[in-house]
Amino acid sequence: MANVAARAEENTMASLQLRHIGKQYDNTGPEIIKDLSMDIHDGEFVVFVGPSGCGKSTMLRMIAGLEDITSGSLMIDGVRANDIAPSQRGVAMVFQSYALYPHMTVGENMGFGLKLAGHDPQEVREIVGKAAEILQLSHLLDRKPRALSGGQRQRVAIGRAIVRKPKVFLFDEPLSNLDAALRVSMRIELARLHKELGTTMIYVTHDQVEAMTLGTRIAVFNQGTVAQMGPPVELYDRPANQFVAGFLGSPTMNFIACTPASSSRGEGASVEIGGGHRVTVPNIMLDQQGLPATLGIRPEHVRITTESEGLAARVDFVEHLGDHQVVHGKLLHTDQPVVAKVPMSVSLDDANPVVGLAFNPAACRLFDQQGVALV
Repeated sequence: MANVAARAEENTMASLQLRHIGKQYDNTGPEIIKDLSMDIHDGEFVVFVGPSGCGKSTMLRMIAGLEDITSGSLMIDGVRANDIAPSQRGVAMVFQSYALYPHMTVGENMGFGLKLAGHDPQEVREIVGKAAEILQLSHLLDRKPRALSGGQRQRVAIGRAIVRKPKVFLFDEPLSNLDAALRVSMRIELARLHKELGTTMIYVTHDQVEAMTLGTRIAVFNQGTVAQMGPPVELYDRPANQFVAGFLGSPTMNFIACTPASSSRGEGASVEIGGGHRVTVPNIMLDQQGLPATLGIRPEHVRITTESEGLAARVDFVEHLGDHQVVHGKLLHTDQPVVAKVPMSVSLDDANPVVGLAFNPAACRLFDQQGVALV
């Protein structure tokens, strides 16, 4: 334990290795985390994202030491940390709830942990002062929490973690209690904080916008496993499966049933959607033709054209969002739902709700019957 604590003092960055991590709350209960392995490098900002109940917060709490690890190994800077006390792991956690002491000032809240640890009062003031400068809280140190906005309270909670000089910051949905405008500004604050401190950060959220804008890498959780992990743009452009493709992006990716018709190394895979309409997806070779598959295309890669030129669809509803419009409809031949994200300059005829849809073939993805992306 002393070894990890000592290294936490001298090094504010850390790498983590998760090896075959499993979690069960009893021997007969379901597996919450299933054989999960990943590496998190020094100074990374890794985001765990996924729907409620997928295991992302449980994994974060196991890293913090707040949950026992049923099986596997957690390594922090090469030291096995499974049985090390939370206070000795060199990590600091910021929760969804601010949990500030209402009778203490901002400065007292931020320095309370150091005070309990027996630090000299002058040293505590200096450390708190430096953290307050980083978080732009210097002018608020003498205020009580009730005199702060939600965003300021969250910054105080983050400051309480910073003063401990952890090797790893853990964030468990810290922005969930803030309104939309504050969430945007706090995302910018967190990105700036990571750039300034350079400390390893692990962030849990169910909000895919937070994941895409904050993470240097994203781990998409699904039912206790990681469906895919990688840089945000890679996961968005080249999802490994339908779950990742459908979870990231708003509006979500269109999934259209299709039948592979032909495949050649030079042209790619040609698929039939319905009504004799075909789309050729480049750079894909199919081993078996004729088996059902799914074509994935993001709404921004769907273009509205004339019915004679494109795939016929009926427009059901249009969302006008200022800089663009989202067109919701169904394919005429198969009745499958489809969404297009198009400029406001595209005019739609209310009297004739039938339009043609054209897809950007290079942006299409093909998934097999198990939902795995074909490459």
